[in-house]
Amino acid sequence: MTRAPELPSSGLDTAARMHAITPQTTAVVDQVLEYARRRALYSDVPLDRAMRLADLRRLAGDSIRPDGMGSERALALFEHVLAPACLSTDHPGYLSFIPSAPSKAALAFDVVVSASAIYGGSWMEGSGAVFAENEVLRWLAGEFGLPASAGGVFVQGGTIGNLSALVTARDHARRRAADTERPAPARWAVVCSAEAHSSIASAAAVMDVDVLTAAVGDDGKLHGAAVRAVLDDHGDRVFAVVATAGTTNFGIVDDIASIADAAKDAGVWFHVDGAYGLAAMLSPASRPLFAGVEQADSVIVDPHKWLFAPFDACALIYRDPVPAIQAHTQKAEYLDTLTDSLDWNPSDLAIQLTRRARGLPLWFSLAVHGTEQYRTTIADAVSRAKRLADDIRRRPGLTLVREPDLSVVVFRREGWSLADYEAWSDRLLDEQRAFVVPSSHRGEPVLRIALISPLTTDELLGEILDSLV
Repeated sequence: MTRAPELPSSGLDTAARMHAITPQTTAVVDQVLEYARRRALYSDVPLDRAMRLADLRRLAGDSIRPDGMGSERALALFEHVLAPACLSTDHPGYLSFIPSAPSKAALAFDVVVSASAIYGGSWMEGSGAVFAENEVLRWLAGEFGLPASAGGVFVQGGTIGNLSALVTARDHARRRAADTERPAPARWAVVCSAEAHSSIASAAAVMDVDVLTAAVGDDGKLHGAAVRAVLDDHGDRVFAVVATAGTTNFGIVDDIASIADAAKDAGVWFHVDGAYGLAAMLSPASRPLFAGVEQADSVIVDPHKWLFAPFDACALIYRDPVPAIQAHTQKAEYLDTLTDSLDWNPSDLAIQLTRRARGLPLWFSLAVHGTEQYRTTIADAVSRAKRLADDIRRRPGLTLVREPDLSVVVFRREGWSLADYEAWSDRLLDEQRAFVVPSSHRGEPVLRIALISPLTTDELLGEILDSLV
């Protein structure tokens, strides 16, 4: 690739100064890329922590001004004030919520995606990027047992993925009702468990539909019998059933096969929310937990969680993409040249039009390292969770709340209140050792450790348990 010649800034049209290649803009790019390189290759990633608003106002001051502050000062402000006020989700000690652990290849290529100014919404404008993203989606669909005709799109995150899938499901139900001349219900409804991710309730609120919760069993899993009971009571109101492949709080995988049978027998769309956990299907040892996923009409999995991609990426895959295209394709005169073609337009498959090619960092990492490396790294996290559970069992005063299915371990420190947990959590963060916040289970405060990064060692986990005295 030939580099464009630099232009002297003197005499340059003022309107073009941010965009033309000049000594000033070249310096900006060089400085930013050097910082990005340093950050990506930190051998000791800082954990950092949130800062009070008053302190940030005092330290950062007013950075947005009529004449700007220049690249050196702006970058220094970010590096030394703003970035340290953000927790590093890729730190080995970041063990709350669901951590992020992007591979170095994925991180680096995310810079390329931004620098390339690729529009990933249509085949006409981004066919090369869409082709590469679709290669990843086809591989994932095959791993999940979906047919060769399956396809989808990378969206922002699990919330948008679940919402887009449910919008497709309702549209499909509406069309079926119209085709068979059945009246639409006064209120549509979706069935899920009380342990389903909050994004399901959020999607239902946006869609103005009801959420019907089915009771989980004593094992914490949603089973087909509970779903059938709800379906029997509510009949044609239900347009979709959602199973969870790895709950956020416990990492529990629902009894997907029996739920799939219940949904199919009722003729209802079956969606699997695998934002966190479905990636574990890549590990042969964990694959049996997910029996039944192959029957799904739609699934999601978040590469920015357990597939080692940077924020923000959710793979939304449909068994048959046609209902999604019918539900989501936007119509307008200026879009006719896109929507009237038979090309694969990612913007037609979810709630979005403008989109970055957010699947490319995962594509690049997979192309660099191969799928077997992904299987190995995911299986390692599951094994580490089991070793952590064993360590907890051996320690007096610590009790495992539930055997881990995947890489989330939940346990309690006997005799501790929520205040005790919070004080301990604050101390760990103050010491910059780890970020572990308390969770709750049936009204009881508990501790929860989520393992994603292969850089989180058994030694670090042991030190965290040692501190629970």
